[in-house]
Amino acid sequence: MKKQDASPGIVPRHVAIIMDGNNRWAKKRLLPGVAGHKAGVSAVRAAIEVCVESGVEVLTLFAFSSENWQRPADEVSALMELFLSALRREAKKLNENDIRLRIIGDRSRFHPELQAAMREAEELTAGHRRFVLQIAANYGGQWDIVQAVQQLATQVQAGELRAEEITAPMLQSALTTGDLPLPDLCIRTGGEHRISNFLLWQLAYSELYFSDLYWPDFKHEAMRKALANFATRQRRFGKTCEQVAAESHR
Repeated sequence: MKKQDASPGIVPRHVAIIMDGNNRWAKKRLLPGVAGHKAGVSAVRAAIEVCVESGVEVLTLFAFSSENWQRPADEVSALMELFLSALRREAKKLNENDIRLRIIGDRSRFHPELQAAMREAEELTAGHRRFVLQIAANYGGQWDIVQAVQQLATQVQAGELRAEEITAPMLQSALTTGDLPLPDLCIRTGGEHRISNFLLWQLAYSELYFSDLYWPDFKHEAMRKALANFATRQRRFGKTCEQVAAESHR
C-alpha cells in the first residue's frame, strides 16, 4: 500500500477518537441501535488505515465508557457480543499487519469470556511495534486518574515514596496510557462538542476536532481531512506565536 501523507505538514504521533453517532445513524435509517455499532466497524478500519498510511504511531478509540452501562440492557448485551466477535475476528488481521492491540479500562465488569478474549488478542499482538491500536472499554478519565492516584498512595503507604515527592510526570506515568505519547489530536464525531470523561488528564494540550458526521460515515476522506486540519494548527503550549516561530527555525 502506497504511503499517503495527510498533508505536507506535521502528523500527530497519537490520535484519540470519540466514536459518536452510531445510534443516531441507525435511527435515521429506522434500524436498531446495534446496527449503527456494526456499521461503525468499517469506520474503525478506515481510521486505522489512514493513520498507518500517514505515519501516526498510536490510535486510541473510545469504544465503551463507564457511563455506557446505563444504556438499555439489550443494547449493552448486543454491544458486548459485537465486541467479542470483533476481537476474535480482527485480532488476526491486526497481527498480520504488525499492529499491536492494547485495551485500557476496568475489565472487572466484563464477562470472563470477554476478558479472556481481550488477553488473548493483546498477547497475540504484543510483539508488534509498527502501530498501536488502543481500545478504551469500560473506561473513564476520572477512573483513570483515581487508579493512578491509588498506585502512588500505595507506594506512600509502603514507605517507598513520600507524598511531597509526587510530581505531575509521576502521576502521568501511572495512568493506563503512561508509556505512550500524549494524544496530539482528539476527534469527536456526531456533532457533539465535549470530551465526555475521555482521557481527561491526557487531553490537557490536545488539539480538538469536531465533525458533524456520524461515526459510521467517518471514512477515509473524513479522517484525512481531520489530519490535514491538525497540520494547520500552531501548538504553543503556553508560549507566544513568535517564540514558537523562532524555535521552529533553529
